[in-house]
Amino acid sequence: MKILALVFALLFVSAPPASVYDFKLKTIDGSNFSLKKYKGKKILVVNTASKCGFTKQYADLQKLSETYKDKLVVVGFPANNFGQQEPGSDAEIKTFCSDLFKVSFPMSTKVSVKGDDISPLFKYLTETENPDFTGEVKWNFEKFLLDENGKLIHRYRSAVTPMDSKITAAL
Repeated sequence: MKILALVFALLFVSAPPASVYDFKLKTIDGSNFSLKKYKGKKILVVNTASKCGFTKQYADLQKLSETYKDKLVVVGFPANNFGQQEPGSDAEIKTFCSDLFKVSFPMSTKVSVKGDDISPLFKYLTETENPDFTGEVKWNFEKFLLDENGKLIHRYRSAVTPMDSKITAAL
C-alpha cells in the first residue's frame, strides 16, 4: 500500500501543467506572481532583451498594452539567450525599460527561454501545439498570444511587431 501511495504521489507531482496558470513566476522586483491573475484577458508573453535590434519593440509593446488594456495584458520576460543581449541585472533592466520606453506592463525576472536551463513556462509554450508553429525560441522578442483561458492561440516570430495587424486582429 505504501508503494502504491508513493507511485501515485510521484505521478501526481510530475504531472505536466494543465495551463500557463500553473506556473509560479517572479516579477522583475522579485515578488511572486502567476499569470492566473490575468484570467479573462488575453496575454501576450514576450521574451525581451535590451541590446537587440528588436529592442525598439518595447515602445510598441507599451502602446499595445495601453491601447488594448481592457482585454490584453503584455508580460515581458527578459532573457540573455541570444548574443548576450540582456546582460544586465533585473534592476538595470527595469531602469532601462522605464527610462527609455516608459514600460508599465508587467515584467518578469530574467529567465532562460531555451537550453538546459529553460524556464518551465517557456518549455511549456514552445512544446504546446498551436496553429502557427512549435519548437525553441529562435531570437529575442518572440511573442506568444494566449486566450482568455490561458490557451496558446498564436505565436509570432521576432519580426512581427507588436502593433502588426496579425496581432491586433487576434485581439
